Amino acid sequence: MTAVGVIPARFASTRFPGKVLADLGGKPLIRHVWEKARQCVQLDDVLIACDHPGILKAASGFGAKAVMTSPDHHSGSDRIAEAVKDLKCDIVVNIQGDEPFIDPRTIDALAALLKNDAKLLIGTVIKEIAGDEEFKAPQVVKCVVDEQGYALYFSRSPIPAAAAAGTARICNSTVPLKRYKHLGLYAYRKEFLLEYTKWPRSPLECSEQLEQLRVLEKGHKIKTIVTEYESLAIDTPEDMEKALEWLKRSR
Repeated sequence: MTAVGVIPARFASTRFPGKVLADLGGKPLIRHVWEKARQCVQLDDVLIACDHPGILKAASGFGAKAVMTSPDHHSGSDRIAEAVKDLKCDIVVNIQGDEPFIDPRTIDALAALLKNDAKLLIGTVIKEIAGDEEFKAPQVVKCVVDEQGYALYFSRSPIPAAAAAGTARICNSTVPLKRYKHLGLYAYRKEFLLEYTKWPRSPLECSEQLEQLRVLEKGHKIKTIVTEYESLAIDTPEDMEKALEWLKRSR
């Protein structure tokens, strides 16, 4: 079963234009992501799907495979679908182009999830939230799951509400309630990816600005796996300062 990792790279980021080319420790941000993905043992190939000649040139410069895609896509999944439509592969892993510290073991675990369960159409990654600041931050996407680990909902709001206190009362007992954040990493069956990206954007997707809600609104399930490995998404120029500190600690 063939798995391909694809890194969507959009130039015109709203809060940080050109961020995938921003310098981080002497390398463009996108190169850090690509180098992490190249370490994965579950991926047969890694591809950058970009929308700007500057990204294409940079990717070619450090030896990455890259393809140009339309600048009009609303989501990374839409961009990836264009990039892989003619590729021969079974599983497509969406690796966010703004997470330079993504752990290869997390990517591998997600790819293996679909390889080991032929019934799954899409999987993603969540991590337990420890602090209230992260839980309340709108840029951190929260996820609630059922007993089997399937996603019930994703939101930028603090969900579930009772988790703000760390516990929830069920019947007459108090049980711990874990809080999870969503890491923007997905694995899809290629056929499902091509089908799902043809659907119109859904009301909840537009409301939350979260593409995965399009899948849930159609009645499909998204399987989650919990990772212990932390990552850092670069959303603003200020986040680059955090990334530089992270890079120094890791060397």
